[in-house]
Amino acid sequence: MQCRESCGACCIAPSINSPIPGMPNGKKAGERCIQLNAHHQCKIFGKAERPAFCASLQPSLEMCGNNRSHAITWLSTLEQLTAPASYMKNTEY
Repeated sequence: MQCRESCGACCIAPSINSPIPGMPNGKKAGERCIQLNAHHQCKIFGKAERPAFCASLQPSLEMCGNNRSHAITWLSTLEQLTAPASYMKNTEY
């Protein structure tokens, strides 16, 4: 499966704890990555500076579903289910 055009759910929903160019502390869950352009495409896709976490996300029917809304919901739910309890106390969804 290939990424859905103009989706960007994986660049918004999950938290990223490693540095991203322009975001040295990573990003919080639900925060738009600075590397996501106006067309919801990653500006550093395929480049060495792209975080390993991002490269590890592979599109699948389970994750992406039939639309962007499904992908955001699925990834946000996964984020909530896997976040440490102390993190959840300090995060608003």
